[in-house]
Amino acid sequence: MKFLIDTSPANFARKFAGHPLVAGQLLTPLTRYANAGCEQFAIDNGAFSGFNEKDFLSLLKRESKNIERCLWVSCVDIVGSARRTLELWKRMRCLLGDFPAALVAQDGIEDLEIPWDEIAAIFIGGKDPWKDSECAKDIVRTAKILRVPSHVGRVNTIKRYKVFAELGADTCDGSGVAMYDHMLRKIQDTLSEKQQPTLF
Repeated sequence: MKFLIDTSPANFARKFAGHPLVAGQLLTPLTRYANAGCEQFAIDNGAFSGFNEKDFLSLLKRESKNIERCLWVSCVDIVGSARRTLELWKRMRCLLGDFPAALVAQDGIEDLEIPWDEIAAIFIGGKDPWKDSECAKDIVRTAKILRVPSHVGRVNTIKRYKVFAELGADTCDGSGVAMYDHMLRKIQDTLSEKQQPTLF
């Protein structure tokens, strides 16, 4: 599982060069960083902090020339409510135009039908207790079987990283990891320690 980092092009280039866990950039209407020109990037709608349609559409327009490198764009969601998020999916994914659309999984989606045939990726959102539940893990397992890419939000600790990496999630992001090198380094170092062979 590799990180998509929400940061400036200069900072992204530094992190990408120094950390093998960094695969691409995450763009959001909140930070509006310039595209670093990396091989792959994704766009988050910023709804966790409050959705701003004008800024979101402006970002999509800006990045339309880079659409071939875009992994996915997360459709508008309501944090903690799968039912409301699915209603928005039906009515607002048209805002994404030709961009590949990711559905953000929220609390309660385990009891609803996920439109697997319509989505380019599944984004594990939700409140922390749900994100760490078996329900969220089962969604990643299902995505893996169906060969739908999965992304996990708010991954800032080795504990959460290991859980979803072992399930086969493809990408993740974390605001702490994006801002603080020591958080990314701690995850990297812990994984490296685990991979080193022991004497006995």
